[in-house]
Amino acid sequence: MGTAIREIIQYRSLLRNLVARDVKIRYRRSALGVAWTMLNPLLMMMVFTLVFAHFLRFSIAHFPIYFLCGFLLWNFFAQATSWSTACFVGYAPLLRKIYLPKAVLVLATVLSGLINLALSLVPLALLMLVEGHSFSIHLMFLPVALLLAAAFALGVSLLLAPLCVLFADIAQIYQVVLVAWMYLTPIFYPLEIVPPEYRVLVTANPMTHFVETFRAPIYSGTLPDTGTLLAAATAAATALVVGWVTFQHYSDRVAYHI
Repeated sequence: MGTAIREIIQYRSLLRNLVARDVKIRYRRSALGVAWTMLNPLLMMMVFTLVFAHFLRFSIAHFPIYFLCGFLLWNFFAQATSWSTACFVGYAPLLRKIYLPKAVLVLATVLSGLINLALSLVPLALLMLVEGHSFSIHLMFLPVALLLAAAFALGVSLLLAPLCVLFADIAQIYQVVLVAWMYLTPIFYPLEIVPPEYRVLVTANPMTHFVETFRAPIYSGTLPDTGTLLAAATAAATALVVGWVTFQHYSDRVAYHI
């Protein structure tokens, strides 16, 4: 791992260019460009607010803010890990010609996802102003919450990137898993309404702890409780270790399958 970190530092200019390229290419043919990064969560917020706050009568104060806090973090994780399933195939012509540390390609997908998330925080801040929601001093904790979520996303991405090249069906299966995973995460419902017999599934879901760690400083104006923070840190560290070990084991075979 030390060698890989030194290579990433050595290739930092490449990493910077890959992140910039990812951001530009994703919106190159769009009339609104990067603005879609901010419009997309707002449109989703409007739909879910209509369905859950009005049709299903969810009694959550400031539901749009509650929803956006969870959805923005979930969207970052889903996008970053989904992009990683195709990152080696996308860079196949380059990988066949020259040597590149493959971990840089995976890291670039996560960092470009973080940039999208940072841009998406702008409409959330505007919505908080419109709703009269207070800005707490505990917002200073957000970089820690983002770092933990990014570490978890990187671990899952390191796990998926080589496996999706060797076993193409995994990418399709993962998209189905993401849908079920999203509904097991308290993005648009509070944990308290989950029946006790099913609550263990939601609390065992690592994304629950990342969402709550991210949401607490924004929505509640408090720091996340110690148990939630420890669960998020443990999940992030475990994902990084498992992802890195898997990546090291399978990444050398990628060149023969792209």
